[in-house]
Amino acid sequence: MTVTVTRLALTPPRDRSRLAAPQVFDHLRDAIINLELVPGTVLSRQELQLQFGLSSTPIRDALMRLAEESLVEIFPQHATRVSPIDLTLTRQAHFLRRAIETEAVQTLAQHKNPALIAGLRNILKLQTALAEAGDLSRFNDADQAFHREMYDAAGAPDLWKLVRRQSGHIDRLRRLYLPIEGRPMQIVSDHTAIVDAIESGDPEHARAALRRHLSRSLTDSATIRAKYPDWFRD
Repeated sequence: MTVTVTRLALTPPRDRSRLAAPQVFDHLRDAIINLELVPGTVLSRQELQLQFGLSSTPIRDALMRLAEESLVEIFPQHATRVSPIDLTLTRQAHFLRRAIETEAVQTLAQHKNPALIAGLRNILKLQTALAEAGDLSRFNDADQAFHREMYDAAGAPDLWKLVRRQSGHIDRLRRLYLPIEGRPMQIVSDHTAIVDAIESGDPEHARAALRRHLSRSLTDSATIRAKYPDWFRD
């Protein structure tokens, strides 16, 4: 099933200090990841030009970048469509993230960093409040901030950028299971276990807590796929 998109909600004003194509890319990518643009949605270049007030070139460049991340499929002279959630790519993204983050938390557990612990615990407080309020969009933003904080503290900010580029499909899967009852607080509990292990200087427990946390990303994939069969492919 395909859905034709005409106008996106909440198009932000364009920042004249930045190039246009990256801004279009960022906005469309966020809309795809957040499932404002669901798999199968047809993206009209003409409508996007009107919406963003741009010529065809930055729109084309943004769509090509999305295609490089396999988030859209471009059919020349025909259409551009939001890609299905590819389960092979989700598993690869999970493998990459687990490999990097288990090493990161081990490094962090081996070096005392009170500022990091304080920052992570502040994010945990925010996540708890957002989970209780049912604000899943901001909860997800805080979740990303939690993990990014660890990459930065481990001296690997560029690896966070790499992981983000590879995580579009698994991030969409996560957005589908986030509304499951109890899942946000399970994430908070997992994050707390990671922070506790880092603070106590226990690398093995930090790695185990991190692996346990990330493994949940694929736990409900079969159930979710059964609910949204047109949105997935192997």
